[in-house]
Amino acid sequence: MGMMHEDVEEILFSEEQLRARVAELGAEISRDFEGKNPVFIGVLKGCWVFMADLVRSVTIPCSVEFMAVKSYDGANSTGVVQIQKDLSESIEGRHIIMVEDILDTGRTLNYLTKYLSARQPASITIATLLDKPSRRKAPVEAKYSCFEVPDSFIVGYGLDYNERYRNIPYIGVLKPEIYRD
Repeated sequence: MGMMHEDVEEILFSEEQLRARVAELGAEISRDFEGKNPVFIGVLKGCWVFMADLVRSVTIPCSVEFMAVKSYDGANSTGVVQIQKDLSESIEGRHIIMVEDILDTGRTLNYLTKYLSARQPASITIATLLDKPSRRKAPVEAKYSCFEVPDSFIVGYGLDYNERYRNIPYIGVLKPEIYRD
């Protein structure tokens, strides 16, 4: 494993742990969605690294779409979800797998699940890299989750703080002095 970034307090999950767990999740999704040709819908920007690895580990036919939403301002959830990029294809009758980097308060995925349900997909399932149930404010559960994490500010493997740290190849806890004013 490479050097720990100077702004990271501790490494929670190494590159090797991420690779192994994402491969397991891909195999599980492949079994569960055999013959269903699901659409993986990534919630940008944080999901892109996880989603790329997840889709590569899936062995069944599938397609990929992205949505961009904003619900954070710096380190704080605003409680308001703004859709900045919507889907470009119809999802009517399709099996949807929403891919998120971290399931935190649940507000974003709760909103998106309701928003997409109006388009009459066959099903909507949530796959998340990280689950932080201690912060849940909305009734959302992920069927597929790689890791449960503590109530810390997490960065790396696509997750950011103010657009920094996405390129760190592991999941780490950001030092509090970095995100506190």
